Amino acid sequence: MANEITWRLEHEKIGRLLLHYAMPAVIGTMVNALYNIVDRIFIGQGVGPLAMAGLTLTFPILLFLQAFGMLIGAGAATRVSIYLGRRENEMAEKVLGNAFTLTFIITLATVVPCMIWMKDLLLAFGGSEQIIPYAQDYLNIVVPGTLLTSLSFGFNAVMRASGYPKKAMFTMLIGAITNVILDPIFIFWLDMGIKGAAIATIISMLLCTLFVMNHFVQKDSIVRFHKGTFKLEKHVVWNILTIGVSPFAMQLAGSLVVVIQNYALKQHGGDLALGANGIITSVGMLLVMLIIGIAQGMQPIVGFNFGAKKYERVQETLRLVIITSTIIMGVGCFCSVAFPKLITRAFTNDPDLLDVTANGLRCWCFLSSGRHSPHSCGSVCWYLWSSVRRSRSASFSKASGLLGRLCF
Repeated sequence: MANEITWRLEHEKIGRLLLHYAMPAVIGTMVNALYNIVDRIFIGQGVGPLAMAGLTLTFPILLFLQAFGMLIGAGAATRVSIYLGRRENEMAEKVLGNAFTLTFIITLATVVPCMIWMKDLLLAFGGSEQIIPYAQDYLNIVVPGTLLTSLSFGFNAVMRASGYPKKAMFTMLIGAITNVILDPIFIFWLDMGIKGAAIATIISMLLCTLFVMNHFVQKDSIVRFHKGTFKLEKHVVWNILTIGVSPFAMQLAGSLVVVIQNYALKQHGGDLALGANGIITSVGMLLVMLIIGIAQGMQPIVGFNFGAKKYERVQETLRLVIITSTIIMGVGCFCSVAFPKLITRAFTNDPDLLDVTANGLRCWCFLSSGRHSPHSCGSVCWYLWSSVRRSRSASFSKASGLLGRLCF
């Protein structure tokens, strides 16, 4: 099994190989997006516009916590892919074990402060007395479950990077389907409102985590847990963090952008504008996650062949991914401009929120249409630089996109 996977990464045609890795990754990232989007749809339809605004208020805190998960998950996935390309399986397993230990330590260090100063943070982010209770109800359940989120998403990336894209996709599908089933049960039938959405999310994450962890204890896995790999080693931790620091920093910057946006919207548009921004963000997330899925499918191919010094295959993969991503972003922008109300009705039937969101979605697409193509290329290049250990270039690529988002 291991020899077959490495042979395909090194010799199979790039188009077929990219389809093999990108399709499961796209499904996985779209499912990842659906975790949040499904919550927003059911909350918007079943609880109301104020609850939607409260959920939007939680974004900066959730992005902040996810940044630390990406610090470990993205770094570990890239290092495992490179070490496998060099045939250094023992080092790949050390990365896996150290990443597991780091996840527990960092999650504890970040979750506790968020729980202690939660209301103060929500007030600072522009929350009002009307919507803060909704945000607190959601975060009081989701924030302690951050450990499950980090383990499921972070080690899912390692699973995919080590040559199991279909299994990684299946892991994400387990959680998404569970979330879709449980959301209406907790929100409508049990009448738990926004708390029900949070509970459904945590249960879904628990199932994903159990499935992912089970993979890394199986004897037929290319990399798996061993007793001696959990003890932190300075050089292994450094190898993980030097790659993970780029997505970590950019996720923190993204959290800051959302804070500034929410504060400005609260000052000039009120709670309704916050709710509308949550819906618009969801639509944008679908487009971005589609591109990220393709780029993630590219990552094990690029990482392995870079480690094997087959640079012409790295270049061919990058070219094909950039062309595909640019086409997808253009089509997505057109649909958002042409059918804004049809898209918005999936999230809300409130007439006021519907009008504000439809106008905002159309304006967002017009204002950002000139940078859709470079943005898609930038996201792809970020994954390229991360895959080949160029963390500074990756940071610059992402920072330019965030700066443009903040300005416009």
